[in-house]
Amino acid sequence: MSDLAITGLLILTLFLILGSGVWIGLSLSGVAWIGMQLFSSRPAGDAMAVTIWGSASSWTLTALPLFVWMGEILFRTRLSQDMFKGLAPWVQNLPGRLLHTNVVGCTIFAAVSGSSAATCATIGKMTLPELTRRGYPEKMVIGTLAGASTLGLLIPPSIIMIVYGVTAEVSISKLFIAGVLPGVLLAALFSGYIMLWALRNPNEVPRADRSMTFMEKLHESRALIPVVLLIAAVLGSIYTGLATATEAAAVGVVGSLVLSAVQGSLNWPSFRDALMGATRLYCMIALILAGAAFLTLAMGYIGLPRHLAEWIASLGLSQAQLIVALSIFFIVLGCFLDGISMVVLTMGVLMPTVNAAGIDPIWFGIFVVLVVEMAQITPPVGFNLFVLQGMTGKELTWIARVAMPMFLLMCLAITLIYIFPGIVTWLPQQMTTRV
Repeated sequence: MSDLAITGLLILTLFLILGSGVWIGLSLSGVAWIGMQLFSSRPAGDAMAVTIWGSASSWTLTALPLFVWMGEILFRTRLSQDMFKGLAPWVQNLPGRLLHTNVVGCTIFAAVSGSSAATCATIGKMTLPELTRRGYPEKMVIGTLAGASTLGLLIPPSIIMIVYGVTAEVSISKLFIAGVLPGVLLAALFSGYIMLWALRNPNEVPRADRSMTFMEKLHESRALIPVVLLIAAVLGSIYTGLATATEAAAVGVVGSLVLSAVQGSLNWPSFRDALMGATRLYCMIALILAGAAFLTLAMGYIGLPRHLAEWIASLGLSQAQLIVALSIFFIVLGCFLDGISMVVLTMGVLMPTVNAAGIDPIWFGIFVVLVVEMAQITPPVGFNLFVLQGMTGKELTWIARVAMPMFLLMCLAITLIYIFPGIVTWLPQQMTTRV
């Protein structure tokens, strides 16, 4: 059979298995097993056992459940309740006023959750009722929240970055640090859009609350200061080389437990719920990673990644053309798959091509995260759209339409990091790495 026919058959098999309701991780393993049985001489059973054990026992992956647990602990504190109260005084005088709480709140919470869906749900619970009650336009409230919540994937610690780092064999610590400046850039673009809209539509912006002195603002924000210090400690320890990503994750867990205890929200039920929530999420991710590792091995034995890389190389595409083609590919793929599945399914196939094109794997990791972010707000399978639909009761297409400006700003961010790659690579080049 030709490569095209084999690829078509395996894709059809994957969709048939997924359509029958089988979990994604098991579906990937099933397709890999079928591929090896039909198109390879190696025994599938032995290969599956060795590969799944190897992918599941990776020390690098230890950081993933720890960061997930850190996010779950802080999710159950009073952080979400205190965040609006703490942020509101600082953005009162900006054009667009309290709409900026969506962007700043998502930026802060992204640094503790690692998930865009969790960021969207948490910040949405806080800002949607408050902003609607104060008379801010619904389309701006929901649209900016949809876009800003995707920062949960870009700002470290990010679950997607850890998954990419493991599958592409790239330093997770460097990926984390590489995501800082692009995350700040994207947040600035979102806030800039809000300011521009407010200046063009001054009549739609409600009046400001009473002005506060600097000390009053600090007093209102007192609950956020420990969280910001915790984030700084986690990222600072990685940047300075004092800790690996895994050790920094352990610091984050201990710090979040201490914060939770000081706030009085740490008790046995909340501890148990946080631990069980983190366990369930990690088990889901680990199963997908194990299935993807076996599928990557199967594709390698069949020879599809090598043949694809050779075909793309024969097209003679420039770096810019390749990036545009991959952007379109990921956006289309994101209409049907979640972010983790997109990364684990494609990296084994794409990395040889990316390396052959001379693209920095750290830069490519941030690029992938950005296009996965875009996929979070594209129907029909945009996770953030579903979260917002559940919270607001609005039509999925309407939410996607009001989030479109954010989608275009993400396209602009990709353009900027391509033109100025130093936005991504400068900080990793400066950091001290622990051996």
